[in-house]
Amino acid sequence: MPVFRSHADDTRPQIETVLQVEKEGAGHAAAVAAVKALEAQPPSALLPLLQAMDQANPLAANWLRGAFEAVADRNAKQSNSLPVDDLEKFLLDRNHAAQPRQAAFDLLVRLDPKADDRLVPGMIDDPCPEFRRAAVQRLIDAAAKASEAKDAAKSKSLYQQAFAAARDPDQLDLTFDELTKLGEKPDLKRQLGLLSDWWVIGPFDHRKGIGFDVAYPPEKEIDLKKKYGGMLGEVAWTHLESDDRHGIVDLNKLLARHKGAIVYAYREFESEKAQPAEIRLGTPNGWKLWVNGQLAFAHEEYHLLTQMDQYPTRVMLHPGTNRFLLKICQNEQTEDWAQDWQFQVRVCAPTGAAVLPKDAKAAPGSAGG
Repeated sequence: MPVFRSHADDTRPQIETVLQVEKEGAGHAAAVAAVKALEAQPPSALLPLLQAMDQANPLAANWLRGAFEAVADRNAKQSNSLPVDDLEKFLLDRNHAAQPRQAAFDLLVRLDPKADDRLVPGMIDDPCPEFRRAAVQRLIDAAAKASEAKDAAKSKSLYQQAFAAARDPDQLDLTFDELTKLGEKPDLKRQLGLLSDWWVIGPFDHRKGIGFDVAYPPEKEIDLKKKYGGMLGEVAWTHLESDDRHGIVDLNKLLARHKGAIVYAYREFESEKAQPAEIRLGTPNGWKLWVNGQLAFAHEEYHLLTQMDQYPTRVMLHPGTNRFLLKICQNEQTEDWAQDWQFQVRVCAPTGAAVLPKDAKAAPGSAGG
């Protein structure tokens, strides 16, 4: 049974009932009654509800948030005093989960619209993506105003701070463009954790869709000096590096335009320590990904748009050398929109922060987290 701290002992049975709710209807009837009882509680129930959301499964957390909002709304309308200081203390404690912190923040701003101006700037390195994004956006907006006021030095400084702290690709793109206009040379690939250089080999046969489940030689061994029989003759490993700003490896451009074909891409990634990470792939083609010889994910679908972070795959990196192998499959459709044969990879923490190989040079002014 989950345990939580409560400032209102009479909410404990109801909260524990809601915490047991599961999908497929399990515990729903009891939870409905418990939520109704919770909604009738005084303001002292707000903190126990937030604390319970910390440990709740997603479904139970949504029920608890509904109860939290109902308690807050009813007591605010009745002009009952809400525990503002405790709510802010809870919000600022980054050990709490994102959802209850967001609930506390939304209530604080509803009670005092100026709370946004006081709280958000300090969230520039917050582990909660929504809070961090809001803080970065404030820097971007301030930089734009400084630019309008012809204060180039201030604008550049603010854009640099935003670029160092941003984790979302759209904000990084915007700040990269603005800093480039101001004569700077920010490293967008590094900030996004993009991997733009790979060893590639192919094409191997994928005509009539035969190759997706065929284990061609790179799936059995990685020997960059070996040559193998390919779809059109002997093939060898070639080192390629994309000059695209987003690290897109265009196989049509860098190799040749093939249809019904497969290419393997391989690279090593030196990790300083054992750590969880996400390998985020974008491609319009069918693909498989192996990490350290183990199949991590596979997806056979063709000619969707290439989007950053299209397919995130959670992995555990080993300390030292990690081996990434991609299989990128192009089918035989001939329409103009079915010609792209490409991929994009970045390595991130779940927050979107780049996870860099240990031999990567540190970027000046970069922000962690």
